[in-house]
Amino acid sequence: MTHARGRRITTRTATMLVIASTIGTGAFTTTGLLLADLGGALPVMIVWALGGALAMCGALAYGELTAAMPENGGEYALLSRIYHPAVGFVSGWISLIVGFSAPMAAAAIAFGAYLEPLLPGVSGKVWAIALILVFSGVHASGARGGARLQDAITALELGLVALLAIVGLALGEPSRVLEPGTTSLGALTTSGQLAVGLVWVSFSYTGWNAAAYVAGEVRDPGRALPRALLGGTAVVTCLYVALNAAFLASAPARVLAGEVDVAQVAARHLLGPEVGVVVGAVVAVGLATTVGAIALTGPRVYERMGSDHPRLAWLTTSRDGARGPLRASVLQTCIALALAATATFDALLTYIGFTLALSSALTLAGVFVLRARAPEMPRPYRAWGHPWTTGVAIALSLWMTVHTLWQRPVAALVGLATIVIGLWLYVALSGRSEIGGRVARAA
Repeated sequence: MTHARGRRITTRTATMLVIASTIGTGAFTTTGLLLADLGGALPVMIVWALGGALAMCGALAYGELTAAMPENGGEYALLSRIYHPAVGFVSGWISLIVGFSAPMAAAAIAFGAYLEPLLPGVSGKVWAIALILVFSGVHASGARGGARLQDAITALELGLVALLAIVGLALGEPSRVLEPGTTSLGALTTSGQLAVGLVWVSFSYTGWNAAAYVAGEVRDPGRALPRALLGGTAVVTCLYVALNAAFLASAPARVLAGEVDVAQVAARHLLGPEVGVVVGAVVAVGLATTVGAIALTGPRVYERMGSDHPRLAWLTTSRDGARGPLRASVLQTCIALALAATATFDALLTYIGFTLALSSALTLAGVFVLRARAPEMPRPYRAWGHPWTTGVAIALSLWMTVHTLWQRPVAALVGLATIVIGLWLYVALSGRSEIGGRVARAA
């Protein structure tokens, strides 16, 4: 655990970290896919609201867990302590593939989709691969001057989201937001389409738990962490609902359905092609910063895993003069490049949302486990509404995963295979004596 003198992150910074980590690819891309799958604006808005409710319930539970165990590492650290080091290892493995590499690929693919109309003649896939290589190279080499620029562009992105929401709602037709579509909500729910839509939206909310990854460096974690998690998630939820209502108000559903660059399409329909080009360019910049943030933060998680597992110590290796873990950066880059070159955007959304939902549900269940197993543990913050809020979050997560397995079996099975491979790697990389020592330390 980090000593108090090492706690330098304030509540405000932790809250901004949650906001900056969450607002990204899905905010500008998912609604077009949802329209094509759900067939109407009202179901789309319901899914966005449900996604926000799920994130808020999760933030309440994570607030209790991180306040009681304020250590860096997010789910990797939490699950290792709550259940078993093997569970924590699998969570770290999921972070490598699903938590960082796949979102990096998804953001890069969306970047290419927005840039392709602006610079025709070059495939969007080529732009996606180039973006990953550039940012991974910059951060792996330890280039200076990135932190302030990243913060400034994040603030610009936050302002952009608010501006797009205001303009779209003010100049569009708000009545479009409540159009029910051709299929009733009951039929969508029983068919599982609404659950799959929630999986896609949950990807857009990925990052609401970002403060958990730096919990060991937050000042007064018992108060700051719950406030950062809840405050940041609440801000993002309000912005997401407003922004996607603005997209739906800006253009008819038939125009937006199936579009990945939905922000640009909506702006072009509402304000003309010139403004659409400008919006597309600014959104592309925001997506680029998402790739840059992942290239910077992801390898630090694997570096932590390398420090805990001797046979993964090579992940901690940095090049002479470089500040970042070079080999961990190269590993993440290779995985992201493979996904960007071979996967489609909607397949990545399903894969990411399904796998992270399982990991999140297991972490949320940790609140029940710890309250039963360690009732005397100091809890500076207790999750509001527990067990109902925690139970709702777990139930929604399981509902998503079951229906996704039925509706999108290939992506779901790939997610399950990722988990199985993580378990196999833990056994392969950990000797018996080493496993026994970790179990003793965890207990």
